[in-house]
Amino acid sequence: MCHGRVTKDDYDNVLIPEVEKRLEQHEKLQIYYEFAPDFDGIDPAAAWEDTRVGFSHILSWERIAVVADVEWIKQTMKFFGFLMPAELRAFSLAEAGEARKWITGTQAA
Repeated sequence: MCHGRVTKDDYDNVLIPEVEKRLEQHEKLQIYYEFAPDFDGIDPAAAWEDTRVGFSHILSWERIAVVADVEWIKQTMKFFGFLMPAELRAFSLAEAGEARKWITGTQAA
């Protein structure tokens, strides 16, 4: 869950190593991003890392769920959804349970 401000260090030390580790074990990944109510934005360098990681592994994503009550995040998802071959869905924080079921495939899309 994303709390506060997301930085490039968050990507370098948490997200990227975890993605790389998982890709060694699996051909396709499901990604679940949840933005807490105290989310305070994303640094430009972190946004660049997000784009770089997303597109460098573009064929590795199977499903991506983004859970947020932040409108610009939902709009960004819609834009990138056209560019990604993965199934991409945005959920509100109230729909977090539904998002977890969807990302694990325990509920129909």
